[in-house]
Amino acid sequence: MTTASNMSTRFLVMSASLRSGSLNTRLARLVADTMTEKGASVDFASMEEFEAPSFNSDVERLEGLPGGADRFRQRLEATDAFVISSPEYNASLPGVLKNTIDWVSRFSPQPFNERQGLLLSASPSMGGGNRGLWSLRIPFEHLGARMYPEMFSLAQAHQAFGEDGRIKDEQLQSRLEATVGAFMDLVEAAKHYPCVKSAWIEFLGEHPDRSFDRVDAP
Repeated sequence: MTTASNMSTRFLVMSASLRSGSLNTRLARLVADTMTEKGASVDFASMEEFEAPSFNSDVERLEGLPGGADRFRQRLEATDAFVISSPEYNASLPGVLKNTIDWVSRFSPQPFNERQGLLLSASPSMGGGNRGLWSLRIPFEHLGARMYPEMFSLAQAHQAFGEDGRIKDEQLQSRLEATVGAFMDLVEAAKHYPCVKSAWIEFLGEHPDRSFDRVDAP
């Protein structure tokens, strides 16, 4: 359902696969369409838009940060949260994605810090690429991203999609919609209701700041 609050939240949704016809690209597109239907502003991206040479601090020192990493940073900073649908390579994350994360982490301020994130995967395997997502959480959480606890992995994805782009199994489709909807609600709350952050800080045993007591006008 479209709401005024959803319309004010912005999401970067991307596939971490370079392959033409990628199952993860199909899943990312489905999520982007779902978010759009719910009223959010969505920037859909593909991994090839952010390609960069292998991370090398000498390259950074002599040539600066590569254009692909800078494009990722700019599009990330223009949104409130990110969603990545990633394939699983040898029970871990794709090297091209890790390389991009490493480059982008070199910017200051570091753009992943305190940004909400949701991880998805699609695979022909019975595991749906889930092992790769657990590996992918590590660098993002290390960089301070607020990764959504629930992840969505689509098993046997090569035969899961219908001609309309939706998941044929209605139970799985409903679960995906529920996961995406709950993530959108969290992002909206974190953006517009600082009292949520205040409650979390109090839970951690720290004292809330006065700036958390009210919602600042945009």
